[in-house]
Amino acid sequence: MVHHGAGLRVLLKKEGGAGGANGFVEALAGDHTAVDLEPADRAMLDYALKLTRRPGEMESEDVGALRTAGFDDRSIHDICSIACYFAFVNRLADGLGVELEPSHDSDPLRS
Repeated sequence: MVHHGAGLRVLLKKEGGAGGANGFVEALAGDHTAVDLEPADRAMLDYALKLTRRPGEMESEDVGALRTAGFDDRSIHDICSIACYFAFVNRLADGLGVELEPSHDSDPLRS
């Protein structure tokens, strides 16, 4: 969360959201359902969270929710692939005891 949150803060600041970037990222990390998001963003995060936490419960309706939110086949594939990739990499790093580089221990973008 520290590493990817830092990247999101940089992106938000580049798009003019400098003032609320830190609070937005913190809120998003805590509970994305409590954040004011576009419906497509919420659908994408709902899908990714379910796929990450409860992959055995995925159903065709989960893909249907993405379609209803406006995502096409390629976008749905990308959302699924990225969620799976990050879950894999995070588990690999956790399983090997990999720790964040010292530069990520304190996030300079939070200031």
